[in-house]
Amino acid sequence: MRLFRLLKIAAVASRFGLDEMVLEHEPSGRLVRLAKALQFWRNLSAPRAERLRLALEALGPIFVKFGQVLSTRRDLMPADIADELAKLQDRVPPFGSELALKEIEKAYGRPADQVFAEFDPVPVASASIAQVHFARLRDEDGGHEVAVKILRPNMLSVIEHDLALMDNFALLLETLWSDGKRLKPREVVAEFGKYLRDELDLMREAANASQLRRNFTGSELLIVPEVYWDFCTSTVMVMERMKGVPISQTERLVADGIDLKKLSAAGVEIFFTQVFRDGFFHADMHPGNIFVAPDGRYIALDFGIVGTLTDIDKNYLAQNFLAFFRRDYKRVAEAHIESGWAPKDTRVDEFEAAIRAVCEPIFDRPLKDISFGKVLLRLFQTSRRFNVEIQPQLVMLQKTLLNIEGLGRQLDPELDLWKTAKPFLERWMSEQVGWRGLWRGLKHEAPYFARNLPQLPRLIHQVLAQPQRQDPTPLLQQLLRSEQRRNRWLALIALLLALLLLEPFLFAPY
Repeated sequence: MRLFRLLKIAAVASRFGLDEMVLEHEPSGRLVRLAKALQFWRNLSAPRAERLRLALEALGPIFVKFGQVLSTRRDLMPADIADELAKLQDRVPPFGSELALKEIEKAYGRPADQVFAEFDPVPVASASIAQVHFARLRDEDGGHEVAVKILRPNMLSVIEHDLALMDNFALLLETLWSDGKRLKPREVVAEFGKYLRDELDLMREAANASQLRRNFTGSELLIVPEVYWDFCTSTVMVMERMKGVPISQTERLVADGIDLKKLSAAGVEIFFTQVFRDGFFHADMHPGNIFVAPDGRYIALDFGIVGTLTDIDKNYLAQNFLAFFRRDYKRVAEAHIESGWAPKDTRVDEFEAAIRAVCEPIFDRPLKDISFGKVLLRLFQTSRRFNVEIQPQLVMLQKTLLNIEGLGRQLDPELDLWKTAKPFLERWMSEQVGWRGLWRGLKHEAPYFARNLPQLPRLIHQVLAQPQRQDPTPLLQQLLRSEQRRNRWLALIALLLALLLLEPFLFAPY
């Protein structure tokens, strides 16, 4: 079976000329001789990127998924290939209704008609990993209209089989292709495997949906369906049924009285809110996963892929964005080095000059004509020569930003993503590093202060009572040593405040 699959892959690759695509700049060697020995019928009239997309579609849904992931790795893929792979869609016929009913019975231990008051056996959506049916809960469970997502049967064995083949091909490329080690194909396959296995656990997707819904409780911009946890398993997920218009149907939206310019700007605000306020963002915001409610709010669907950012990532990312807006390329270079994204020995002036060479020609044009996503893409490519370490979470962010930008321009061709985002970023930075940020940090650390503040008078007295020649550093280290090392500066502020408050008593004459 595996040999047959391997031969099919080799035949498809040769048919679409993928060997020539890989070896076009390769000097004569073992891999070139192997490719020339496999001269099957070829169709080489189309551009290379289109041939790659067609080959992946011919190989089936798992390879389509892999192409979708490759489209997000613009740090590795040439621009024409990344753009073409972004067109890949899951074109997978649904599995039979009887199989869907069997999966429900397997998940709940009872037939579908005992779980739901109504269950539509005809799926409303089908993809490579799962398909969706509409249903209604029984009255004793609330009687809600729901969407039931069911994992395709036996997906794990299919995925593991194809991942093993992909890894073998990646190993072959790394061994025989001169550029193989730089592009790290095995790491890309491993990343794809992790992402794909995560999608196979619908409990994980339900948790993602629940987190996003909690983040936007009461929002006037975004609706996230409620998850019905009592009916969720690793293979079946039940959530609130959402009713709206697909965001790609712009003519229908206009007919329904939706303001597309306002909708476009709201999409940008939703994205930056998820990234900078929450550090948790929907990373698959393509038009198929977005509906618009009658009141004009976005409806998010399909939560299998999310991205997360640490506070440090958010801070440096915001600094980079704002520095770009202000054309402060030196600060961009410094922020990359301070964050650890670029090596510590990077020369700031050289890095600054390279960034300026990318950005200046772009900024000389009207902002509305600038592609935010392409700016990031060119910076990724330029930073390669400075050994800037690629951050996987930021690559996912870039892919999401490209989706948002494309969606926004589809709704409003005059969308100025930069102008829309700048006030939000400036407000966020003010809240993070200004007095409001300091006050919020102090409130966050209040329990820590309450636990340690009573020790301050004793420690300060010990410091003052020591002979002058003795180094008080050990006592200060004792004060600062805590499980929250990243907040040591807050402890120092507390020490200074305590000294100010206690000064009349510490230095009063006896």
